[in-house]
Amino acid sequence: MTVNNNKQTLINQNSADSDNNISMTPETNENHLLILEDDQGRKEFPLENSVYSIGRDRDCNIRLVSQFVSRRHATLVRLPREQNSHSYYYRIVDGDAKGKPSANGLMINGRKIPAHDLKNEDEIVFGPQVRAIYYLLKNTQRSGQTDSSEYDITLINPGMTEDTEDIEE
Repeated sequence: MTVNNNKQTLINQNSADSDNNISMTPETNENHLLILEDDQGRKEFPLENSVYSIGRDRDCNIRLVSQFVSRRHATLVRLPREQNSHSYYYRIVDGDAKGKPSANGLMINGRKIPAHDLKNEDEIVFGPQVRAIYYLLKNTQRSGQTDSSEYDITLINPGMTEDTEDIEE
């Protein structure tokens, strides 16, 4: 019973603000991406919601296709960063949102742990041949500015061009 209460605390800690907007993405210059590999191949999941269920159950937000994965294997929770209200991170917790752990647990970056605040390029192993890589993509472009590659300007020296009249003579 203590284990379940601890897991519920891990999920609920700092998440009171994010419960109200399930599908609204906060304004930020960050994108969160989970790339998953399972028995059906590779899939990409842009993360925008505040909570995701991960497992082989058909009702999971992120479905894993493998007999070695629990029905409700893990839960992803979006939490705000303390220093920036427009920035957030994701915490992955073993088991379902009610605190019931998965059968095999989570291996994150080679270590078996019950919960982890995800960082760029973290590897999550759910079972044999079922893994995910988390990416935090930061957009360095500020609003109102344009990327220098948007305008492809090539300067040509007039002496470098061939005049078609000279060729015919």
